[in-house]
Amino acid sequence: MKPHPRLWHWLFEAGVAVKASLGGLEALAGLGLLLTPNALVLRLVGWLTHFEIAEDPSDRLASYVQHIATIFPVGVQHFYGVYLALHGGLKLGIMILLWMRKLWAYPLAMVILALFVVYEGTEWLRDGSPFLAVLAVFDLFMIGLVWKEWRALKPEPAHP
Repeated sequence: MKPHPRLWHWLFEAGVAVKASLGGLEALAGLGLLLTPNALVLRLVGWLTHFEIAEDPSDRLASYVQHIATIFPVGVQHFYGVYLALHGGLKLGIMILLWMRKLWAYPLAMVILALFVVYEGTEWLRDGSPFLAVLAVFDLFMIGLVWKEWRALKPEPAHP
């Protein structure tokens, strides 16, 4: 049985909402990193993890987060701040254009999502992170939904 076009449209809208929300959060996190002094980041990590370490000194996640915070120099913080702000802002902007049904944004969105897939795929091959694999699969699915939505919105050429 073939899925109904309204289901595809609903999946497209839901995917755009998820991508826009994550893009907005990512951009805000980047701006937060850019605007927050490095010492404050270190104190925040210490405050967030010290109760867990006191309760369980062998807690791997809390220990790892504390370790990462100690090797988080200002230059690295600024790099991640700029990266997250630009990456999230780009994602949010593209999703807003799709919500506005700007036809030229659909091919652009597919290209940008394909570039994200290439990046996520290469990082996944390097690190083996299942999270990156899930992101890549979701972005591939989004490319398919954007394609399907674009084809549905694109006006048919007039035949003489």
